[in-house]
Amino acid sequence: MKHELPSLPYAIDALAPHVSAETLEFHHGKHHKAYVDKTNALIEGTEYEKLSLEDLIRKALADGNKGLFNQSAQVWNHTFYWNSMSPNGGGKPSGELADAIERSFGSFDDFKKKFIETSVGNFGSGWGWLVKKDDGSLDIVQTDDADTPIAHEGMGKPLFTCDVWEHAYYIDYRNARPKYLESWFDIVNWDFALQNFRG
Repeated sequence: MKHELPSLPYAIDALAPHVSAETLEFHHGKHHKAYVDKTNALIEGTEYEKLSLEDLIRKALADGNKGLFNQSAQVWNHTFYWNSMSPNGGGKPSGELADAIERSFGSFDDFKKKFIETSVGNFGSGWGWLVKKDDGSLDIVQTDDADTPIAHEGMGKPLFTCDVWEHAYYIDYRNARPKYLESWFDIVNWDFALQNFRG
């Protein structure tokens, strides 16, 4: 199965000024594309070739194939990240997702503060995730480098993610990761998060 670079779910300038067209040109058109190309090169002619992306990620981790895991997990993480943002996003969630956030974190403001602190606090490169646990509660987790909750039993089902690798924000924010996270909340795709919460 040949994996393909998905199109962005919006125009390349649609997230400006929060995420610029220049950032997306590099981040989607170069970084994400490179992960796809390297994944395809690594699986060609191997037992991994026929697997779905999710199964490929889990098998690569189980097999200790770190190079393939890193490339393929980054393909999945980035696709999920593009969908975690929307030009019509931001504000606060409503309905059952809003209720779940209040139950799990006390209030939306407490959740947002904790998510930003957790994501800013990632020492190196990685991802901040809002996940739904098996008991229906929500949690904030961070993963390092290419790691992803879908590879780990019990880490939770991702609802949205924020990329905190430097290439996600350096063009627009330089080294100001907190500023990027604050601005990012203006484009969070709550509809996507709700779909994942219900699914």
